[in-house]
Parts: sequence; C-alpha cells; structure tokens
Amino acid sequence: MKEKKEGFDFEQFKAEAMQGLYEGKKMSGSDGLFAPMLKHLLEAMLEAELDNHLAESKASGASNRRNGKTSKKVRSLQSGLVEIETGRDRAGTFEPQVVAKRQLIITEELEDKVLAMYARGMSTRNISDYVAEMYAMEISATQISHITDKIVPVMNEWRNRPLDAVYPFVFLDCMHYKVRENGAVESRAIYNIMGINMQGKKDLIGIYLSENEGAKFWLSVLADLRQRGVEDILIACIDGLKGFPEAIAAVFPQTRVQLCIVHQIRTTLRYVPDKDRKAVVADLKPVYKANNAEQGYEKLLEFEDKWGKKYPLAAKCWIDNWTNLSAFFEFLPEIRKTIYTTNAIEGMHRQIRKVTKTKGAFTSDQALLKLVYLAFRDLSKKWTMPIHNWGLTISQLYIKFGERLKPESHIFLGGG
Repeated sequence: MKEKKEGFDFEQFKAEAMQGLYEGKKMSGSDGLFAPMLKHLLEAMLEAELDNHLAESKASGASNRRNGKTSKKVRSLQSGLVEIETGRDRAGTFEPQVVAKRQLIITEELEDKVLAMYARGMSTRNISDYVAEMYAMEISATQISHITDKIVPVMNEWRNRPLDAVYPFVFLDCMHYKVRENGAVESRAIYNIMGINMQGKKDLIGIYLSENEGAKFWLSVLADLRQRGVEDILIACIDGLKGFPEAIAAVFPQTRVQLCIVHQIRTTLRYVPDKDRKAVVADLKPVYKANNAEQGYEKLLEFEDKWGKKYPLAAKCWIDNWTNLSAFFEFLPEIRKTIYTTNAIEGMHRQIRKVTKTKGAFTSDQALLKLVYLAFRDLSKKWTMPIHNWGLTISQLYIKFGERLKPESHIFLGGG
C-alpha cells in the first residue's frame, strides 16, 4: 500500500519566506529560507521516479512494491546540508536518477569544480578548504574522493575503447611513481602510448600500470593495442630499453623502430666523465645531423676512432643500435623532426608531472591512474590541430608505405 505523504504547503512557505526576508534571514544554507522547498522538490521527484519504476515492474509481470524509506543528507551550493527521504522497493531494483544512491552532492557544478581542481593536482585537503571558503560548505576528503571516483568507470571505458586500424607514428614511454601498498612504499611504472592518427592529430591511445618497466610488459601492452583494433604502426619511437625493439617486432613485424636520439646521447654520457662530456656531445652532433644514414655512419666511425679507445662503451652503444638509431634518415626533414626523439610524449609527461609532483606516494594504484588520466584529459583539450606540415608528411608516407596507409581511410591532406 502506498504510504501517504503530506503535501508541501507552498502558500505557507511563501508567507514564511516573505516574513523571513523582512526579518533579514538568509536565503541560502541548511537553515536558510529555500532549504524546505529544495527538500520538497527533491522528495517529490524521487517519489515520482519510484512510482514510475513500480509501474514498469508491474507491466513487465514482476512482483515488486514499496518497502519503506531511507534517509540521507546531501549538500547543495545554495541550501547547504539537506536531509531527504527516498522510497525503497522490495526487489531492490530502484535506481533513482534525481539523486543517485551514493550521491552526496546535488549540483554537477560543484562536482565539476572538484574534478577540475583535482586534475590540476590540488590535494583533497586544499579542495576542502577552497570549497569551505568559496561556498561556505563543509565537504570532507572522503566525499571529495567519492566525487573523483566517479571518473573511474569513464576512465576504464576510455582505456578499453576501440582504436584506429593504422597509426603513422606512435611514441611509447614510461613514467615512474611511488604507491603505498600494505604499509610499504613501492614503485610503479605508468606506460603511456601516444599515437599520431591519420588526421595528424595527437591521441593518447593507452595508459597501463605495472610494478616496473620492462620489455616483457611492453609486449603485453602492444598485444592489447592489437586486441583493441590496431593493425599496423608505421614508425614506433622509443627509448633504448633492452628488448623493446624485439617486443615491437613480435606484435607489429612491419613497424620501423626509431630509437630516441636524445635518450641515446644520455646513455653515451654515462660512460664519459664531466671533463669530456661537452666535447663528446659536439662530436656526436655530426652523426645524427648527417644528410643520410651512410654519411651518419661514417661520422660515427670517426667518433669511434677519436673516443673509442678512451671510452669504448660510448661508441659501442651507437654502433650496436645503429639500425634503429638511423631509421629517421629514410625520410625528409619534415618527418625526421617528428620522429628522431620521443619529445612528443615527453612533453606530455612534463605537463602531467606538474600536476602529480606534489603527491609524493599515492594511496593506491587506482588513485595514481585516476590523477594521470584526469591530468591528460585536461591537457588534451588543446590537441585540436594536426602536427606541423601534416599535409606534406602524409604525402611522403604514402610514397614510402603505399597500401599500408589504407587509401580508403579519411585522410586529412590540408594545412597543418
């Protein structure tokens, strides 16, 4: 039997509100003039939702009916803390939409502000202080965490979304963080994959988390890209992690690998003391600034003749990896500039670290993934234009790779 609910006496509310205004009472806040009306409106809408749900259940032949009420306190920007009652159903299938079961804030505006502040690296304590100062509303760190947790299903759906069949360029790199696990601080590696799509626009196509960086895990990451629809990658730009090129070849055998020149220079300098570093860097420049691979290799042999006896490992690391270090020489300057380093993804990492640098150790793997995703989502709003000279670049890629670019695709050939 439907419970009888007393109606809201609007005329009485209007009279009391007018009297309150004359007496100088405030309109907002839990003891303000509008709180009773908000409570009534929310409860009436929830009541209507339950009526509709029960009617649908009856129409489908299901046995369901009312089963008392439950109360909870929600917060509003205008009316502060308001206690509302929600009807329940016996089957437990009623999912209210006006104020969801676990919803504690009844305005999306505040939730959006909390998410935006969190995405910019503000701590839950600082967000709580800001909300208290700006809106005269107390909101706990736990409530803020509940708000930011709403992004998790969206993030998981995004991380598993279908991908394009072909990416001309893909940049793969890692970020390293600390996470508290069972009372101890442990290392975590965030694997990020940035693709340049057929329209020449940047797109972060994957975020993965592991305990550390290794070629074995990269293999599983690449396999997941394949599972999500990636059929071909023309050029993969990576750092010098051992076994990484072989992992790429195992999943995408046609992909041309370009090792990051900047990472290679850093590796070289590990074997060179401070006194000679400036001279070594100067002598390496003709190697990667050469007109073509043959000339570059000649300059590398000259480098080995000069420094090989003194620092044998400095030259060896270039000679051993020359095939993958010299891939960019196969292309004209417009493409070389794009692929000879992993700067495209490292630039994104620098922006994300501006947000995460204040966090120290994260409370969980999910907290880490959540903040990295929110930071990326914020900065990717600027990724609206194709990379520089994309029209010329895609034309050169057609000449080089032909049918692998799938001419039936919608290709952006203008501007950029």
